[in-house]
Amino acid sequence: MSWFESLILGLVQGLTEFLPVSSSAHLRLTAAFSGWEDPGAAFTAITQIGTEAAVLIYFRKDIGRIILAWLKSLTNKEMRRDHDAQMGWLVIVGSIPIGVLGVTLKDQIEGPFRDLRITATMLIVVGVIIGIADRLAARDESGGRHRAAKQRKGLEDLNVKDGLIFGLCQSAALIPGVSRSGATISGGLFMGYQREAAARYSFLLAIPAVLASGLFELKDAMEGGHVSWGPTIFATVIAFATGYAVIAWFMKYISTKSFMPFVWYRIALGIVIIVLVTAGVLSPHAAESAG
Repeated sequence: MSWFESLILGLVQGLTEFLPVSSSAHLRLTAAFSGWEDPGAAFTAITQIGTEAAVLIYFRKDIGRIILAWLKSLTNKEMRRDHDAQMGWLVIVGSIPIGVLGVTLKDQIEGPFRDLRITATMLIVVGVIIGIADRLAARDESGGRHRAAKQRKGLEDLNVKDGLIFGLCQSAALIPGVSRSGATISGGLFMGYQREAAARYSFLLAIPAVLASGLFELKDAMEGGHVSWGPTIFATVIAFATGYAVIAWFMKYISTKSFMPFVWYRIALGIVIIVLVTAGVLSPHAAESAG
């Protein structure tokens, strides 16, 4: 991997990780459109450490408060009623599905799931799902001629069942094209949560999963020696800086704006990929497009 490739791929990772458009799909597609080798699941996981570092810094006050309350709740029964302590447990509970499926489906994630036809299908299907969830949320928020606006749930209403459902939605993002934020936020909207609440929990929920995945791939890469370390570290730093700016923008955006621009973008991109693969312009398989 060249330094120019790492710069572009780092920017793509940072720009798309927190938007509901699938960062893994965009990394795969950027390489395919440019005629580069597929950066692979290991590169994706390691650069995601950079974007998660951006989450840790952006939400540092929330995270610090949650960790402190959770640690206190281990020995203090009264603290177990505290919202921050409960949030700590709910992040752990919500991380179980992706942890189990990530280990179980590791070979598929690194192989068959990276087929561009699957990526295109997921972009379109999940885009439609996000669109439906967004419309339902908008209907509740605005009400209508014959009904009042409906109060949606905040993070204080989160429980174990909802946390597991959020976690299952997040695990769908193991397939390129789904989008971690898109799956979890739309899942939260279907369950009746506010946009900002669903996004905030989505970002917090991603921390254990992404860091664990990144460290796991980092260990394998160090043992296997198959990673270009200089460019990969450079891409991770670029992803961190870009990702931080995107988080700040996205949290403001979702408080007042619709997800529909992302929905139409996903559908259009998915259709373009299907057309190009069908026409033979793009190879659906990473191995064939490499070199």
